[in-house]
Amino acid sequence: MAHSIHVRGEGGQIIKMDLPLPEPIADRLTKGLLRRVNADGSPYTGTGPGAPDGESGGPQGSALTEGRTPRPAQNARKAEWVGWAAGVHGMDPEQADAMSKADLMELPEQPEQPVVAAHPSVQTPAAGGRPDEDADKAEWIAYVVAQGQLSAEDAANLTRDDLIDLAEAR
Repeated sequence: MAHSIHVRGEGGQIIKMDLPLPEPIADRLTKGLLRRVNADGSPYTGTGPGAPDGESGGPQGSALTEGRTPRPAQNARKAEWVGWAAGVHGMDPEQADAMSKADLMELPEQPEQPVVAAHPSVQTPAAGGRPDEDADKAEWIAYVVAQGQLSAEDAANLTRDDLIDLAEAR
């Protein structure tokens, strides 16, 4: 029996995919354009029902890296650098993919500011907190992350309207 995983697509839908993944899908997953999730859409942690033994939840930091996602090796594929930039620096995966591998490699090990503010398109919500209804998606991501509802990576995979709904549900 082939193993399968569940992936949240760019539109937010949950897709069951058989392993091994086709190379274009694997690259999109590595870059952070797609996110692995549990069958119910909850964040995948590598544990729980249906998780194959010995399988990890992806590129998460270890005790040796103090919980931080390790920087890819210099000879790593560009997709790995894009995923690292999106996960560690909070960059939009599509914008990181538009950068050259050399530019991605020049990024510092860890962002100097919090991940949400590391990307220039992400604005911190006004002192009142909640962004206006017509605010950019980046502002809604910053708000949802600041409220502790989602990580920057998970929030980036939702639509602006989904982020607004999530903020209103609180």
